[in-house]
Amino acid sequence: MAMPIAGLGKGGGVLDKPVIEKTTPGRESEFDLRKSRKLSPPFRVMLHNDNYNKREYVVQVLMKVIPGMTLDNAVNIMQEAHYNGLSMVIVCGQSDAEEHCTQLRGNGLLSTIEPASGGC
Repeated sequence: MAMPIAGLGKGGGVLDKPVIEKTTPGRESEFDLRKSRKLSPPFRVMLHNDNYNKREYVVQVLMKVIPGMTLDNAVNIMQEAHYNGLSMVIVCGQSDAEEHCTQLRGNGLLSTIEPASGGC
C-alpha cells in the first residue's frame, strides 16, 4: 500500500496517517443510542447558592464534575446561583443527573435535580 507524502521538497515529508475504523460486535448503533436517550425524560441539575464556598471553588468543582464544562459556563452558572439563589447546571437523563448531583454534593455544593418538563 502506497502512502502519500505531503510537502515534497527539501527535508523529510510527513506521512498521512491511515484511517482505521474499528467495529465492536454487539455495539449499539448511533440510531439506537438516540432512541434510548429519547425514552428517558430529561432532568435539570440545579445549583443552589450557599454562604460557605468561595466562588472560585464553585467554578473549579463545576469544571471537574460536569463533562465538557468550560470556564466561561462555570463562571456564569456560579454567578447566576450567587445572585439569584439558584442556577441550572445541565439538562441530561435522570441517572446522569443523579450522578452529577451526588458529585456536586460530595464536593460540598448544594445541588438538586428536577424534571425538565415544560422546556429548557
